[in-house]
Amino acid sequence: MKTKLTLGELITITSMLFGLFFGAGNLIFPAYLGQQAGENIVPALAGFLVTAVGMPLLAVISLGLTGSNGLLELSQKVGNKFAYVFTTALYLAIGPFFAAPRCLTVPFEIGIKPLLSENVNQQAALLIFTGFIYVLLLCFALRPGKILVWIGKFLNPVFIIVLGMLLATALLRPEGSISAYEANGVYAHAAGLQGILDGYNTMDTLAGLAFGIIVVDVIKNQGIKSPENIASNTVKAGIFSCGFMGVIYFLVALVGAESRAYMPLHDNGGAILADISAYYFPGFGSILLAVIVFFACLKTAVGLMTSCATTFAEIFPDKLSYKKWAVIFCTLTFFISNVGLTSIIKISMPVLMMLYPIAITLTLLALFGKLFNYNRTIITSVMTMTVISSFFDLLKALPAEWTAAVGADRILSVCEHFLPLFSYGFGWVVPTVIGLFIGILSATFKKSLR
Repeated sequence: MKTKLTLGELITITSMLFGLFFGAGNLIFPAYLGQQAGENIVPALAGFLVTAVGMPLLAVISLGLTGSNGLLELSQKVGNKFAYVFTTALYLAIGPFFAAPRCLTVPFEIGIKPLLSENVNQQAALLIFTGFIYVLLLCFALRPGKILVWIGKFLNPVFIIVLGMLLATALLRPEGSISAYEANGVYAHAAGLQGILDGYNTMDTLAGLAFGIIVVDVIKNQGIKSPENIASNTVKAGIFSCGFMGVIYFLVALVGAESRAYMPLHDNGGAILADISAYYFPGFGSILLAVIVFFACLKTAVGLMTSCATTFAEIFPDKLSYKKWAVIFCTLTFFISNVGLTSIIKISMPVLMMLYPIAITLTLLALFGKLFNYNRTIITSVMTMTVISSFFDLLKALPAEWTAAVGADRILSVCEHFLPLFSYGFGWVVPTVIGLFIGILSATFKKSLR
C-alpha cells in the first residue's frame, strides 16, 4: 500500500494549497505591517507569522489528523448547532463578505487607481472595474474547473516571478535603513501582539479550516488510504506551502518598511504596493504587476466562490442549488467590494476578532483532543468561554462611533479593568484557559458519579 507522495505529487499539492491560500490579503497586510512597524519590524513580523503561517498550518493538519470530512464535521465535536453556525459564519467571512471583495478591490488599488487623473470619479471607476470582474467571476464560478487549472498552472508561477523581480529590486536598491524609521502607533510599544492581530486579517487560519479537506481528498486520490499516512503527507504539504508563504511575507514586509524613505504612511497595503511598484518599475512594470495581481486575486476569488457555493449546497441540500448559491455569493461580493478596500478592512476586523479565537481554539482542540478522548464536556466548556469572551473583543474592535451607538462603552470599561490582555485584543485567552479547567473538573465529577 502506498504510504507517501512522490516528489512531483508533493510539489503539485503544495502549489495547489499555496494557490488556495495566496490572495489579496497575503500581499497587502505584510506591506502595511512593514511600513507601520519600521524599526520594530522583527517582533511585529514574528507575531504576524504566528497567525498568518503557524495557525493555518495547524488548521490544515487538524483536519488530516482527525480524519474529518470538512469543517462541519470537525465543528460537530462541539455540537450540531455550533457546527452549522460557525461553518456558515466562517465561509461567509472568507467568501462574499470580506475576503472575496478584497480580491476585487486590491487590483483596483494597485493597478487602476494610480493611473487615474485627479478629476476622475474614483468611486465610479471602482464600480466599473468591479462590475467587469463580477461578470468574469460569475462565469468562472458557474464553470470553475478549467480556469482554476489554467491559472494555477501558469499564472501562479508568473505572478511569483514578477513579484520576485519587484522584491529583489527593492531590497537590492534600498533608499534608506529600516532602523531609521520609528514605529507608528501601537507598533511602538506592542509590535509583537499587534503583529499577531494583523495575521488575523489574512484570514488564512479560517481558510485552512475550509480548504484543508481539499488537500486531504487530493492525497487520498493519490492512493494513500491510511489515516496516519494521510496525516503525515498533509503535514508535509502544509509545511512547504505555509513555509513559502512565510518567506514572501518576510520579504514584502521588509520592502514595506523600506518604503518609508520615499512615500508617506498609507492606510492600506494596496496603496503601499502600488507606490512601491510605481517607484521601482515606472510605467510598464507597475502595470504588469497589476495584471498579475489581478489574475492571482481572480483565481482566489473563484476558488472562494466555488468553495462557498459547494459548502452551502451540501449543508443546506433542500434550499438552493450550487448555481443559485454561486450567483448569490458573486452578487454579494460585487456590492460589498464597492465600499472600498479601506472600508472592507475596517468592517472585517471586528468580525475577525471573534471568528479567529474560535477557529484557533477549535484547531487546538482538534490537535490535542486525544489527551482527553475528545470529551464533549471539556470541549463544550472551552468553546463556550471562547465564544463569550471573543464577543467582547469584537466590541472592542468596533469603530468608536459604532461602540457608542450600541451602548457598549460601559461593558468595554469593565473588561478593560477585569479581563486580562483585553486591552491588547486577547481578552479571550484567559477565559478559554479557565473554560478548560472547568471542563476538566466537570468531566472528572461526572465520571466519579458513575
